[in-house]
Amino acid sequence: MTSPVIVWFRQDLRLSDNPALTAAIATGRPVVLLYILDTSTPWPLGGASRWWLHGSLAALGTGCAKANATLTLRRGDAAKVLRDVIMESSAREVFWNRCYEPAAIARDTAIKAKLKADGIEVQSFNSALLFEPWELKTQSGTPFKVFTPFHKAALNAPPPRKPLATPKKIASLERLASDNLADWGLLPTKPDWAGGFRKTWHPGESGAKTRLVDFLDERVNHYAKGRDVPAEELTSRLSPHLHFGEISPHQVWSAALSQEQNNGTATFLKELVWREFAHHLLYHFPSLPDAPLRLEFAAFPWKSDAKVLKAWQRGQTGYPIVDAGLRELWATGWMHNRVRMIVASVLVKHLLQPWQAGAAWFWDTLVDADLANNAASWQWVAGCGTDAAPYFRVFNPVLQGEKFDGNGAYVRRWVPEIGTLPDKWLHKPWEAPDSVLDDAGIKLGRTYPKPVIALDAGRARALAAFKQLKSG
Repeated sequence: MTSPVIVWFRQDLRLSDNPALTAAIATGRPVVLLYILDTSTPWPLGGASRWWLHGSLAALGTGCAKANATLTLRRGDAAKVLRDVIMESSAREVFWNRCYEPAAIARDTAIKAKLKADGIEVQSFNSALLFEPWELKTQSGTPFKVFTPFHKAALNAPPPRKPLATPKKIASLERLASDNLADWGLLPTKPDWAGGFRKTWHPGESGAKTRLVDFLDERVNHYAKGRDVPAEELTSRLSPHLHFGEISPHQVWSAALSQEQNNGTATFLKELVWREFAHHLLYHFPSLPDAPLRLEFAAFPWKSDAKVLKAWQRGQTGYPIVDAGLRELWATGWMHNRVRMIVASVLVKHLLQPWQAGAAWFWDTLVDADLANNAASWQWVAGCGTDAAPYFRVFNPVLQGEKFDGNGAYVRRWVPEIGTLPDKWLHKPWEAPDSVLDDAGIKLGRTYPKPVIALDAGRARALAAFKQLKSG
């Protein structure tokens, strides 16, 4: 019997533009399509990501069946599971697409070395990034630490490759035992908190392609300015699809370039390059998810407070735009990017909670939780990253709300208990006259919380902490 080739799916849960799968099919050998729920990872999936993974694997299984192939599911330590599948299938080749998180790199390096020592051929490919993290360098040959020159280098580099075709038929090996996806317990049971997720998202390759087409046809021309308006769906919302590899950045890049070029498409392509920059940082600075890149911030005088953190997590800070964002996150597994910056700034600056606590909450609750993007973005807001907003840049949630949600549509949707307030007071209900609050049926501290800390006091405390860090 001809020995098969194992294609190990990871963060590439699609059939189209899948270099490892395309190369395996090109060998002419039968293909084992394998996904391993790796229980040895130091970064286990959060609840929202587990929900998404279930839907994505179900969609991938359906796609494989349409191509006359079978998706094999296994759970356990990836190295051991892969060894078991090699023995059961008599495979002599394993193909995969590369992952770039530090733990995944270490795991894959060890597995590749062991398999090659045993005479198993291993080939890995790039399917997740437009550029390998080591390809773009400064003129002195060092990693980039600032986005603007990185972006310029990306635009001046050889263009990303064209997407690969979708295989119509896959000759797969179908006699291997497979876990039942439902037995993995990825979905919530009681309470079922995913109702809003199901209304909002369609995980899988088909859902990703539909979202990309809709964005490019309907919204990309408004993206440059509209991406900052949280009440309107003018962003692509492709981030979870990209993270799980249901669509590749090459497909997105190519499709965007095929559009008439304007400020919207240019801004959108720049955001794709920001994603590349985050992975560039994580690759070259593997401590990114845990430790500040600006080492002096290790001594920052945080004021960890479980009660304050919980109020923030539950959208009960008393700052309407912040509470709206965190409630959107809880209900849908997603938060508008402008609002992400606002809620993060309030947590680390006004409330002086460690950025790692915010990053951990996003990791558990975001459907697009991505180690590189999450860590790089939180360090940017906290002021301790390589390309960080200065610590003394403190977002004012009232001014941000008035600027980007001037008519209050976003706040009224997610914080309905203050929805009858006039626009003038909606983003600062604590300043509203008692008569206005009475007419709106609002009792601050009872029907809606008072601010966790006064804005001026929070800002002053943040600046004092920064001054203390500098003097220390």
